Amino acid sequence: MDELPIGRRVAYWRGRRRMSQQVFADRLGKSKSWVDKVERGVRRLDKFSVVYEIADVLQVDVQLLLGKDAERRPGNVNCIDQVEVEEIRAALERYDQISPIFQVAPEPPPLDELRKAIGHAWLTFQHAKYGVLARALPRLLRDAQAADNGYQRSSHGQDAAHLLGQVYQISSSTLRKLGEHELAWLAADRSIAVSQRSGDHLLAAVASYRVGSALLALGRARPALEVNVNIANRLAPGVGGETRPERLSVYGMLLLNGAMAAARIGDSATVRDLIRGADDAAIALGADRNDYWTSFGPTNVQLHRAAAAVELGEGRLAIETHERMDQGGFMALLPERRAHHFIDLARGLAQIGDVARASEMLLEGDRLAPSEIRCRPIAHEVLSDVLRRTRGTPSAPVAELAENMGVGV
Repeated sequence: MDELPIGRRVAYWRGRRRMSQQVFADRLGKSKSWVDKVERGVRRLDKFSVVYEIADVLQVDVQLLLGKDAERRPGNVNCIDQVEVEEIRAALERYDQISPIFQVAPEPPPLDELRKAIGHAWLTFQHAKYGVLARALPRLLRDAQAADNGYQRSSHGQDAAHLLGQVYQISSSTLRKLGEHELAWLAADRSIAVSQRSGDHLLAAVASYRVGSALLALGRARPALEVNVNIANRLAPGVGGETRPERLSVYGMLLLNGAMAAARIGDSATVRDLIRGADDAAIALGADRNDYWTSFGPTNVQLHRAAAAVELGEGRLAIETHERMDQGGFMALLPERRAHHFIDLARGLAQIGDVARASEMLLEGDRLAPSEIRCRPIAHEVLSDVLRRTRGTPSAPVAELAENMGVGV
C-alpha cells in the first residue's frame, strides 16, 4: 500500500472499518462529496491537521495514511479495534449447529490440533495478551463450531462439545476484559448449553461462572449473585459425596465471583460469608491450582478479599489484605491475575487519597502485563481518576503511560 496515493489509502482504511462514505463524512463533519473527491485524488489533503483528524476517525496511526510504517514506542500495546470486535461477533452469530439436520457436515478439523490451539489460547489469556487472542478468536470459534457440527453424531461428540464450550468461555472472558459486555454474556450463555452436552458438569458450572461475570460487568449484580451461589450450592463439599480438587476449585471460584457481586450491591455480610466458604475450599485444596483455568487457591482468595473491599469502598482494608498476602504465592500467579490485582490496589489507594502509590500500582501492572492496563476500560477509568487527583504535573512515567493509553493528563 506504500505506493498508493493518500486518497486511496483513506478509501482502503474506510473500507476496513466498514464505513460508508456518508458515515465517514458525518464523523469528519464534511460532505460526502468532499470524501469522494479525496478518495479519487481530485481533492488534495495538504493540511496535516485534517490528515490527523482522518486518522483519528479511522483509528489508525497517521503514518499509515502517509504511506510510512506506523510509529511504535517500545512496549507499545496494540489493542483491538471495532473491526476485530465485529469479526468475533460474526463468528458468534453463526448458527451452523442446525446444518447437520439437513445436510452432511463438511470434514471437521482434527480434535488434537484444536485441543492444542485452545490450550494455547487459555495461556494467552492468562498472560493477558488480549490483542493477540482477540485476533485469533474468530478462526478458533469457526474451527470449534465446525468440529462440534462434524463430530456431533460420532463417538467424539462430547469431546468436540467440550472444546467448543471452552472456546466460548475464552471468548466471553476476553470480550469482558475489553469492555464488550453484551457479547461476553452471549458467549458465556452459549457455553452453558454446549458444556452440558459435553457431559462435564464442572465445565458447565464454569460456564455459569462466566455468565455471572458477564452479568456483573453489565451492572446486573443481583442476577450475578444468584447464578454463582445457586451453582456453588450444587457443588458444595459433601453434596453428592465428591471432593475432587477440580470440584473444589470450581466451587471456590463461584463463591468468589458471588462475593464480588454481593460487594457491588453493598452486602458486606454476604461478602464475608462467601469469602469464608471459598477460604475453606482453598484450605481443603491446600495450594494454588489452575483447574479449569480458574487459578483458584489460597492466594486468589486473598486477591478477591482485597477486590471486594475496594468494591465496598474500604480501600485501607484492601491494602492491609495485600500486605498480609503470601508474596511467594502472589508472584507464582500468572500475569493476568497479578496485573488485575494491581488495578484493584490502585483503586483502593485512590480511595484513601494515596494517588502517588496508586500511580505506582498502575505502572507495576503495565510492566507486568501491558494489555491488562492499556486495553481495559476499568484501567482507563482508574488512571483518569488518579490524574484528576494528582496535584501538579504527574511523573514522567505516569504521563507516558497516560499518553500511550490516550488518557488526557
